[in-house]
Amino acid sequence: EEKDTSSSHPLVISPKSPLPAEMDVSDSHSQKSSILDAEKVEKKPGGWRAVTFILGNETLERLGTIGLLSNFMVYLTRVFHLEQVDASNVINIWSGFSNLTPLVGAFISDAYVGRFKTIAFASFATLLGLVTLTLTASLPQLHPETCNSKDPVSCGGPNKLQFGILLLGLGFLSIESGGIRPCSIPFGVDQFDQRTEEGIKGVASFFNWYYMTFTVVLLITQTVVVYIQDQVSWIIGFSVPTGLMACAVVMFFAGMKLYVYVKPEGSIFSGIAQVVVAARKKRKMKLPAEDDGTVTYYDPPVKDSVLSKLHHSNQYRFLDKAAVIIEGDLSSEGVPANKWRLCSIQEVEEVKCLIRIVPVWSAGIISLAAMTQQGTFTVSQALKMDRHIGPNFEIPAGSLSVISLLTIGVFLPLYDRVLVPFFRRITVHKSGITLLQRIGTGIVFAILSMIVAGLVERMRRTRSINAGDSTGMTPMSVFWLSPQLILMGLCEAFNIIGQIEFFNSQFPEHMRSIANSLFSLSFAGSNYLSSLIVTTVHKFSGGHDRPDWLNKNLNAGKLDYFYYLIAVLGVFNLVYFWYCAQGYRYKVGLQMGGFEEDESFSDVEMSSKKQLK
Repeated sequence: EEKDTSSSHPLVISPKSPLPAEMDVSDSHSQKSSILDAEKVEKKPGGWRAVTFILGNETLERLGTIGLLSNFMVYLTRVFHLEQVDASNVINIWSGFSNLTPLVGAFISDAYVGRFKTIAFASFATLLGLVTLTLTASLPQLHPETCNSKDPVSCGGPNKLQFGILLLGLGFLSIESGGIRPCSIPFGVDQFDQRTEEGIKGVASFFNWYYMTFTVVLLITQTVVVYIQDQVSWIIGFSVPTGLMACAVVMFFAGMKLYVYVKPEGSIFSGIAQVVVAARKKRKMKLPAEDDGTVTYYDPPVKDSVLSKLHHSNQYRFLDKAAVIIEGDLSSEGVPANKWRLCSIQEVEEVKCLIRIVPVWSAGIISLAAMTQQGTFTVSQALKMDRHIGPNFEIPAGSLSVISLLTIGVFLPLYDRVLVPFFRRITVHKSGITLLQRIGTGIVFAILSMIVAGLVERMRRTRSINAGDSTGMTPMSVFWLSPQLILMGLCEAFNIIGQIEFFNSQFPEHMRSIANSLFSLSFAGSNYLSSLIVTTVHKFSGGHDRPDWLNKNLNAGKLDYFYYLIAVLGVFNLVYFWYCAQGYRYKVGLQMGGFEEDESFSDVEMSSKKQLK
């Protein structure tokens, strides 16, 4: 049960999500001495003891879900006998829905039930989902009859019951995405007191361990688990992840007495709506072009839950009207008489941060659409290529994405230790290049990966046709797909990690649950966009006795044209991103609690030495 921890852990602050007002921290400065005394006599919950259980739960949970789904394209085509277009759409539509649910999960967690209960509920839903999907592989009644044809698509597909049970299992896993994705990192961060230097170091270390375990999980699932599914048994390959998820649930509840519980504060969406409504009600008010002191703004001291006070900016001045004090706005106690008519400067600037970020966020959707092809058509290519290493071992098609993971693992230390210092000497920027420049570089790599993928597919199709194999197999090593996967790994190292850092540094602290949800929303958009492109190309690219580009027979289709199409869209997206980034102003704030904020956040993009006035 969620409880108030103000007496035992009064200054828990999460950089990913809001800190509840119910924690009753009235004045951190006046209570500092009593807090320090309490720390000496009472051992607080939280810290690394609690985080150990959280990381263990996260690791086992990801081993379960990713392990079951990493080879799902092969499962849908081989066991459920779906065409590659239909299988791709199932994965893209489900992935898109799963990436929308974190927004709902963040809202429910922050407004009503808290992170612990949200994660607990989602964990049980995950276990149900994995059990359901395992049953589709185990029970003959829940999947199509086994077919010995070398072309599984020619076999009978699933009936309505079988397909419905499959979707039910995926639906339970969507609940997992909605509850665990937006809450797991903030819940881990809740265990540290960020008003102390030790707490800040703990948070940084937590992120390192979190992403390290995530990479390890991906490597294990893309190799060991996929091999079991592909070469041993789908039943065992699904049962192992399900068993690991059961262990994750047990581990999560084993740490209950150690966790720090932050009570829900209420939805931040209402605060955003209040600023918009208040500004609209005062829309006829005239404001001077520059703040000349003739207008009185409501600018009270920020709450203790706020780590940085944002500076009043001149951008999106129409929103400033929400903070202008007019007669009747303040009560006798000096607080707003109606929050829907008067908001603080801090609240207005937080909404401005959100508005500035949205165009940049939207530009990430198309670049992520290129990444979704790793789990769909790249797998289809691999199934028609020579995957042998030696005479007896065959690489599972679903394991090829390990190449991207290894690229990330090798490149990131090189980037951090070699490239950043090199660029730092040139740009005089603490990170070598700005966050938006890093994201833009990732978009370029996404375009290059699609161009290379098209060239490789054209060569594969030519060799396969010349070989004359009736099954469409190609006398060509699967490692010819490595260049496109390496480029995709570089795209992820720049674009994905850049987006994570960008969202979490540019959102106000208590809005970072939205930051996590917005990142998932990018993937949702890319999944739906990819599904739309696939469906459109499949429907309109053929005709007049000419197969469509995404024909189930790869040699008859033109998969390379599909890759080139995504590359062309990527070029237009790069231009749009450059336009959005050109005038982006980084967040400017005064760090509270004695820690100074890096002034580089005041930079104007494309001119990192120019400071805002």
